[in-house]
Amino acid sequence: MLNAAKKMTTRSVGIAAIALLAVFAPVTFAEQPQESEPSQTSARVDTGLNREMESIKKDLLELRRDLVVLEEDLLFPASSQVAVFVGVDAGTFFQLDAVSLKINGKEVTHHLYTEKQVDALYRGGVQKLFTGNVKQGQNTVTAFFTGRGPAGRDYRRASSVTFEKTFEPAFVELKITDSEENYQPDFSATAGSSSGQ
Repeated sequence: MLNAAKKMTTRSVGIAAIALLAVFAPVTFAEQPQESEPSQTSARVDTGLNREMESIKKDLLELRRDLVVLEEDLLFPASSQVAVFVGVDAGTFFQLDAVSLKINGKEVTHHLYTEKQVDALYRGGVQKLFTGNVKQGQNTVTAFFTGRGPAGRDYRRASSVTFEKTFEPAFVELKITDSEENYQPDFSATAGSSSGQ
């Protein structure tokens, strides 16, 4: 009798275990798709965060640009601002190495050029060499160009321009061109203002 009771208890425990597995097995399988939902949700959240970060980066770049413009306006007000640009046309007879710039006899900048910068200039690029303040009235800008001239010889030339500074921002354009007539480089400096005078 005890053996029969043991067999029944063992059998009932086994049946109970099978019944429990049968009851909970579908729940486990039914919950598996729900586990993928959080990963889809996190993917959506990640995408949303990425978009938000890109938007913030764009806003920061625009803010930085505005701050640079504001800083330039504060440091170099229109009434005293002058900007000096360098450009190259042709360039067969001269290989630029450096430019020194004097305004009213005082050296304000000196720039040594890399191969990439020279290449950019010779492809039509324009470099903003200097931005600063000058007094109203008459001012003189002198640029000293250093490089290699015809036949690879060291070459140093200067070019000057005198201009009248008004309340408008002024600019000076330094240009290197080739003179086909005498097979030499030609250096020029011209001044103007934003009002076109």
